[in-house]
Amino acid sequence: MRIQVALNHRTEYRYDKAVYLGPQVIQLRPAPHCRTPILSYSLNVTPVDHILNWQLDPHHNHLARLLFPNKTDDFVVEVDLVAELSPVNPFDFFLEPGVEDYPFEYAPGLAKDLEPYRTVDPAGPLLQAFLQSISVERRGTVAFLVDLNRRVRDEIGYITRLDPGVQTCEQTLEKRTGSCRDSAWLLVQILRQLGIAARFVSGYLIQLVSEGSTLEGASGPQTDSADLHAWAEAFLPGAGWIGFDPTSGLFAGEGHIPLVCTPSALQAAPIGGTVSPANVDFSYSMSIRRLNEAPRPSRPFTEEDWAQVEQLAHKVDADLKVQDVRLTMGGEPTFVGIDEPESPQWNIDALGPIKRSRGLALIQCLRERTAPGAMLHYGQGKWYPGEPLPRWALSCYWRSDGVPVWENIDLIAREDHDYTFGAADALSFTQALSQRLQVSSKNILPAYGPEGGSTEPTGYILPLRRRQPAGVLSWSSQLWFPRPERLLLTPGDSPIGYRIPTESMPWVAPDEIEYEFEAAPSQIESSSPQNQLAAWTSSRSFPYPIRCLLSRAQPRQHRS
Repeated sequence: MRIQVALNHRTEYRYDKAVYLGPQVIQLRPAPHCRTPILSYSLNVTPVDHILNWQLDPHHNHLARLLFPNKTDDFVVEVDLVAELSPVNPFDFFLEPGVEDYPFEYAPGLAKDLEPYRTVDPAGPLLQAFLQSISVERRGTVAFLVDLNRRVRDEIGYITRLDPGVQTCEQTLEKRTGSCRDSAWLLVQILRQLGIAARFVSGYLIQLVSEGSTLEGASGPQTDSADLHAWAEAFLPGAGWIGFDPTSGLFAGEGHIPLVCTPSALQAAPIGGTVSPANVDFSYSMSIRRLNEAPRPSRPFTEEDWAQVEQLAHKVDADLKVQDVRLTMGGEPTFVGIDEPESPQWNIDALGPIKRSRGLALIQCLRERTAPGAMLHYGQGKWYPGEPLPRWALSCYWRSDGVPVWENIDLIAREDHDYTFGAADALSFTQALSQRLQVSSKNILPAYGPEGGSTEPTGYILPLRRRQPAGVLSWSSQLWFPRPERLLLTPGDSPIGYRIPTESMPWVAPDEIEYEFEAAPSQIESSSPQNQLAAWTSSRSFPYPIRCLLSRAQPRQHRS
């Protein structure tokens, strides 16, 4: 689970008189390679009359350089950031061949690049004794580093040390105590003495209270906390820089947020600069708060929480009742086939060999039992991202007053019946439809499959527009793009209405469309009295083309 936490870090210097601040360098911004997502970051500095420039140092750390033109009696640096903590596997890496076991050698070119991180200070007698006690027996590199990190933790006790600077390795080994920066620098020097490139890291350590108690080992923090912390990183070919925290003996995790990574601990000061002589009061504070944590089963609601939830629920119910809001069932009920309940089509697949036939049987049964006069419509359903084609949808429409919308159910085509219609039937129907609606048959377009080699059309297209001049319903036909020599459909098994190449249609604003008007009905070639214009009326008009589409490849396109 990802937990977002807001961290506030405030550092304040108050002087007993107005002083000049020299150039200041602030290194309190998460490093570019920080693997914990930083959702927001801000740096606020007092006094506000200053010049700030962000830079990257030679080791690719963010640093802010500030100049102060006027005197001031206080200097405040405040950092606010939001981090998203998600558990990470610290062992999620691979080592290059030849590096899986220690000792190993860096390739010559890489060794040159890592030279600043391989420089060692002269080893004193205590450090030499520590190094000599390390077994030189060949073993796995990761296991070797895990044991070394734990050994530094076990031999060096942790203390909070407010003195500036970093202890030498000899001081730390002699005292057997040190702050996090002392243990980190000791581990850096040990790794370098052993031939492993290492660097010093200063950063934030965020620790959150665990949900439950640990079964064994040391318990975690009792409260959520954040502190400035230090640890070491070693460069392992194939894995890159891997963090080791000798204070805890663990690998660096999602709570370790690096700010500065340098060859020397002296280069990692969070704030550095000069100031004219004065007495100063120094203070700092750091706090965190969780932003998006929801109650979890391991930490259920308290009785007080439940009381508030119930109180809110009763208020919502009262508001719904006052506003006469009534509830009904929505969404998509899920059905499972009784004959193949474990089949993928009833669990994860959108389509299946028998799903559509079962859907047809269900919609026809619902019509028969709930609305005998309803109209059935078989059409396109939702088209989900990532799926090549839209899903199908079976719809049932009826009137609430019981007046039938569709009386003869036999005129609704069934998919389990072979009607043996072909392209010739589609053309005959389209021509008859054009005569019935008294529109020109010249606008009938044959449509072909995308392969382009077929000599027989897949279906026919007739553009239609409903018009209502003087309150009388009529129809007209007009091509919505220049007539092509051969209209090729886009690939797929959907009805051809969904496969018309829309890129061929120029976009025109509705109020700029120029319509072609049909000749008078008497001038249309038609001798059948059934072709006369039906005196239909409507309260609405549709200024956009309506397409009549038929196809021999999709039987369901012939339905009424």
